[in-house]
Amino acid sequence: MQDPNEDTEWNEILRNFGILPPKEEPKDEIEEMVLHLQKEAMVKPYEKMTLAQLEDAEDEFDEEDMKAIETYREKRLKEWKVLQKKQRFGELREISGNQYVNEVTNAEKDTWVIIHLYRSSIPMCLLVNQHLGLLARKFPATKFVKAIVDSCIQHYHDNCLPTIFVYKNGEIEGKFIGIIECGGISLKLEELEWKLAKVGAIQTDLEENPKRNIEDMMASSVRNTSIYDSDSSNSDNDNK
Repeated sequence: MQDPNEDTEWNEILRNFGILPPKEEPKDEIEEMVLHLQKEAMVKPYEKMTLAQLEDAEDEFDEEDMKAIETYREKRLKEWKVLQKKQRFGELREISGNQYVNEVTNAEKDTWVIIHLYRSSIPMCLLVNQHLGLLARKFPATKFVKAIVDSCIQHYHDNCLPTIFVYKNGEIEGKFIGIIECGGISLKLEELEWKLAKVGAIQTDLEENPKRNIEDMMASSVRNTSIYDSDSSNSDNDNK
């Protein structure tokens, strides 16, 4: 097959009629390097600096650069504030009953708050606290708190623990009361994450309910057992 980039009279005729594409020019590596260096030179040095570095290097820039730096600094500050707002929590904090209103009901506007009422004598409560501590680090934009139930509600029954309330703007958006609603004594971290995400308190990357996979496996096992028992019963009847 003839090379379309070959310098022949026939290829030139074909190019003139648009049958062949224009001949590819060989790339000049030196020219490409020069263009790359020119592009790099267009990036102002302050665009690679942190806010602290900008402050230390102010005397090294002229007046025009200083105006640009001020605009750039304001942009970086806004980005930093947005990041701080998104990551202002990041831990499961202990509060007392007298802090409930300020920390939970009257929390900052549009902030999701998850509170766990617990007793340390109940193993399921300790498991939930463990999971919530991990989720608090994973989802720092959501406020996670816990409180010993007796400091908030007197004579609260053990059967209602663990209790998880999910608040936003002073309203309860979700609640999980008791072992069953919280997911059972074998509750996995991903299962609790899914429950809280369904309420809207966190933005999970889980695509499906992890509990459903377990339930499907159990249902399949039950069906297989039933089929086996049925077959065994029929076989016994045939032998009689």
